[in-house]
Amino acid sequence: MKLYFAPLEGITGYIYRNAYHDLFDCGIDQYFTPFIAVSQNGLTKTRELEDLSAEHNKGMKTIPQLLGNSGAEVNHYLHRLSEMGYEEVNLNIGCPYPTVVTKKKGAGLLADTSVLKEFLDGAFENPPVKVSVKTRIGMERAEEFEEILDVYNQYPLSELIVHPRVREDFYRNHPYLDAFAYALKKSRAPVCYNGDIFTIQDYQMITERFPRLNRIMLGRGLLANPGLLLQIRTGKTIKKEEWKTFHDRLYHDYSKIMSGDKNTLFKMKELWNYFQFLFGERDRYIKKIRKAKNFAEYEAAVNALFAQCPFIPNGGFRAD
Repeated sequence: MKLYFAPLEGITGYIYRNAYHDLFDCGIDQYFTPFIAVSQNGLTKTRELEDLSAEHNKGMKTIPQLLGNSGAEVNHYLHRLSEMGYEEVNLNIGCPYPTVVTKKKGAGLLADTSVLKEFLDGAFENPPVKVSVKTRIGMERAEEFEEILDVYNQYPLSELIVHPRVREDFYRNHPYLDAFAYALKKSRAPVCYNGDIFTIQDYQMITERFPRLNRIMLGRGLLANPGLLLQIRTGKTIKKEEWKTFHDRLYHDYSKIMSGDKNTLFKMKELWNYFQFLFGERDRYIKKIRKAKNFAEYEAAVNALFAQCPFIPNGGFRAD
């Protein structure tokens, strides 16, 4: 089974990827960058170039992900990324957030298949790299996916990563597994599953339901339980001290590249939206972490939680 680490905007940048790769990676086949918003200016932003640099992606296969609504602009980025040494790029046609969808980007491209086709025509104009797509199955109804997949099948996708929810679901409700079964049966490109794998039981349910499936993308479940990959690959669980080492590595590395306590703590508090589920009886300690205004307060709150709260290596994170 090929296992991929999903991109999460603002979280899975190179600092996170390198810490995870060094401390927990026992078999991630591909990491995907948080989406790069395509623009007429081209690939010029320092933050994006830092995330893509070869120095920050040593020893791992990293796939850049692009978000845009102009196939011609995407195609320009494909050439630039090829010059940087990348051999494959992923297109985000699934992001459900209003600021993206209203611009006919991400899942917004799924509202009109003629618009989707125009976008892909431009992107696939003699691309210098392999191009994969990460998609949802429609805007409002799962039945939309049949027509959407007909469009995808007209292009030489290297892979189709399917999150079987519609845009209106955001991350609520359950994935439409019948729609994913349709993708496995009808897609001309290899199909990867993505969505709601938070525990080893979730993983087993998907692999038993789809015995032909040979690739899965892990996202929020892997953030909430960094040891999920270890469980899948070996049946073992991470130890409390191993997770603490991971936390401290992230904290140290973010503090080196960010200016001041405030920015570093904002990043760490964002991660605690997921990390908290590794601990029982956590509520009052999590409140102290979220209220921390400087490094000293933050470190004291984290150390108190680590010392007082039971560690739950399987995590307790579920979709809302």
